[in-house]
Amino acid sequence: MARVKGALNAKKKHNRVLKLAKGYRGARSKQYRCAKQTVMKALTESYKGRKQKKRQFRQLWIARINAAARMNGISYSQLMHGLKVAGIDINRKMLSEMAISDPEGFTALVNAAKSKLA
Repeated sequence: MARVKGALNAKKKHNRVLKLAKGYRGARSKQYRCAKQTVMKALTESYKGRKQKKRQFRQLWIARINAAARMNGISYSQLMHGLKVAGIDINRKMLSEMAISDPEGFTALVNAAKSKLA
């Protein structure tokens, strides 16, 4: 049986990693060993970042809702409880958008929540 040399496949693998490392500084984009470590680290961090982005947006929405709710004389937790009791099912993203772009509509929701709490 003929001997198979791995040079072509190794070169392909190296080029794939070096292509991902394009734009990195110094040896990180030129040398395979260094680039491989950097790319692996970057890929794991980007995976984590995609998860963290969801958490950070939820935090942002809650902060905006809390600020708008306090301007209407109610805390965030009381507002959310009041909306749940009132049967108003609206997510935090939409509440946040309402607080920014439609303050009158948000105030109507706050009043509905207050009336169910009292």
